[in-house]
Amino acid sequence: MGRAGNWTSNWRIALPVAGGAVVLGLGGLYVTGLVTGGDIDQGTRVLGIDLGGMSRAEARQALDRELGPTAAAPVAMKIGDRVEQADPATLGLSLDTGATVDRAAHSGHGPVTVIGRLFASGDRDVEPVVRVDEDAARAAVDRLGATTRQQARDGLIAFDGGAAKTVAPRGGVTLVEDQALTTLRAAYLREDTAPVVLPVERTEPRVGAEETGRAMRQFAGPAMSGPVTITVAGTRIPISAAVLGEHLSMKADGQGRLVPDLDSKGLLADPAVAGPVGEAARSPRDAALDVDPAGRVVVQDGRPGIQVTEAALGRTVMPLLTRTGAARSGEVATRTVQPGLTAADAQRLGIKEKVSSFTVAFPAAPYRTTNIGRAVELINGSVVLPGQEWSFNKTVGERTKENGFVDGIMINDGQYVKSPGGGVSAVATTMYNAAFFAGVKPVEHGAHSFYIERYPEGREATVAWGTLDLRWLNDSGHALYVKAESTDTSLTITLLGTKKYDEIRATKGPRTNVTPPGKRTGSGPTCEVQTPLEGFDVSVGRIFVQGGHEVKNEEFKTHYTPRDEVTCTPQGSESPQPPQGSQTPSAPSATPGDTARTAS
Repeated sequence: MGRAGNWTSNWRIALPVAGGAVVLGLGGLYVTGLVTGGDIDQGTRVLGIDLGGMSRAEARQALDRELGPTAAAPVAMKIGDRVEQADPATLGLSLDTGATVDRAAHSGHGPVTVIGRLFASGDRDVEPVVRVDEDAARAAVDRLGATTRQQARDGLIAFDGGAAKTVAPRGGVTLVEDQALTTLRAAYLREDTAPVVLPVERTEPRVGAEETGRAMRQFAGPAMSGPVTITVAGTRIPISAAVLGEHLSMKADGQGRLVPDLDSKGLLADPAVAGPVGEAARSPRDAALDVDPAGRVVVQDGRPGIQVTEAALGRTVMPLLTRTGAARSGEVATRTVQPGLTAADAQRLGIKEKVSSFTVAFPAAPYRTTNIGRAVELINGSVVLPGQEWSFNKTVGERTKENGFVDGIMINDGQYVKSPGGGVSAVATTMYNAAFFAGVKPVEHGAHSFYIERYPEGREATVAWGTLDLRWLNDSGHALYVKAESTDTSLTITLLGTKKYDEIRATKGPRTNVTPPGKRTGSGPTCEVQTPLEGFDVSVGRIFVQGGHEVKNEEFKTHYTPRDEVTCTPQGSESPQPPQGSQTPSAPSATPGDTARTAS
């Protein structure tokens, strides 16, 4: 076998055997090592799995069999107080059994190496080869950080249903993502079944359990122990713990302490408090002006009111909350509020006669009584100084339930709709005519889309919140006082002041551009029968008379669209009936003040 064969046959080794010596050729040992040693040395282990004497293929199979389930099993992780699980693949971790076997296998096949392995002794532990997909691992750790992040929560006191409750503080937890990735790599494939504890940063709450306990003992508990009683102008008003709790809170002061806070404004506006306080305190009453049978202006003087401020209520209530028994009562300081208009004010304004007055009648209906009455209440007593502008929308406000209006019937494009404030157009029409005959300057005004028979042609008005107002300018040179009053079937608006003109006359021209109505048929529950009425144009004149002579005149033109005839098929026989008090069942659109203006 050449040099190799000679090298093998010339070397000998002596082995002691039972009192003698056996000499083996090194060539035989080398052959023996190659035949019997396998790919992996004896005593070689990977995570406790003995691979000694195995071939590479056998070792790979052993690792797949023994470590495969562990390598694929979900990894449990503890992050703060939460335990999360994720598949190793999701975390970017995997076991490379082929590379692990390569690491455990022989490093060479030379004679010295092979023969040396025959006489080697001791164990050898080999670390498995773990592959890490850096992108997947970092993305997974980012997701874990986002889903397990916990903001620190201060301890606090909540008031609910007349009772105080402690909300426990909670520390903040944030995953330290760079260290978490290293920890996961190190813990992968371990035998311990406990969750891997990942590193986190903790944030302590500013208000801890000790402070919430103190706040409960010293303030919150006593505050909710029963009602407090306030006295307003001699009237005792109890306020229950439940009402108090609605407006109480405890807030951190920045020094780690909880301090009480009372929403005095909300407490004063609470119906349980506002009602009895309002009755006890009473609002100021302005002077009221009227005209006697002789045409003279008479004045009923106003009266001062008593007011409770939110600050005064808070100053009284707060100390009572931590007291007991009779000591939970206190008197609220009040202040006197003068009326906005006194008799002396009226005298100085030079209001001495009736300038104009106009009355509109309407069919009785509960919603009209409410809505017209509310608008009259808001208008009555208005004082418009010289050069000032009067606005319906600013004076009356939005027609909402909170402002005292109820749902009423309006007609829009020939269809009934329910809307808060239905009927107030009757008030707008009455005010328009009072201003017309007072001779003041119109600023904004719009008529109904089709004519309402109950109103004067060309001298009527409608309003819509946010889109159409009724406004006029007091250019009379003197203050004007608005006196408004209503019944279930009529309303009157009178303007008192000083006349600038002896007389204001109204004229009306003939109807022109007369347009016949159409016919429509409807069905279903929204269909309403409607009588026809022609559309037309009309001109109205206003003549100013002074000293028996016409000194000025104005012309106002109005266009009315036709009101189509509408009949309903039997399917619509169960549709809502026209509002109570309509002129006739077949003419709902003739009801004054209830028609929303449409484009015309």
